[in-house]
Amino acid sequence: MAVKLLEIKKESCPAARLIGRKYTGAPNWGEWFQNDWFSALEVNPRISLNGDAYIGAVHIVNGMPERWIGMFFPVDTQVPEGFEFVDIEALDYAVCYLSGKEGSGDFFSMETHNMCLEALRAGGFTRKEDNWCFERYNCPRYTTPDGEGNVILDYGISVII
Repeated sequence: MAVKLLEIKKESCPAARLIGRKYTGAPNWGEWFQNDWFSALEVNPRISLNGDAYIGAVHIVNGMPERWIGMFFPVDTQVPEGFEFVDIEALDYAVCYLSGKEGSGDFFSMETHNMCLEALRAGGFTRKEDNWCFERYNCPRYTTPDGEGNVILDYGISVII
């Protein structure tokens, strides 16, 4: 496998508002950058779990995945016109720090997801089924490759503590 799991850290997130756009199919990151939608969100203070990162998130609704692109904010944050939101209860996450080649689709494979689930179980974590998972595209970890062309993606899975 081209993606390596560097470490797993437990992170706690207070109740949060995910502001962005909801997708029932594949999320369209290209339209976000073409339309500069992140700049409309970046004017608001984000919660610490988000930092300066863009978020791809998914959870299961009525047996089907509901995908989001956006950012995490305090629950009382005003939603800019043209955006949607979902309020998320306070959750604990096991965050897998994944290293791989810049642009690699291996970050987003079921094999990588299952590798993370196995590592969580081995580390004593219990996944909170059908609840939130997120990809945190942190700058500079994900945006600036190291000398070997690798970047780091933060992959969070909600867990029961």
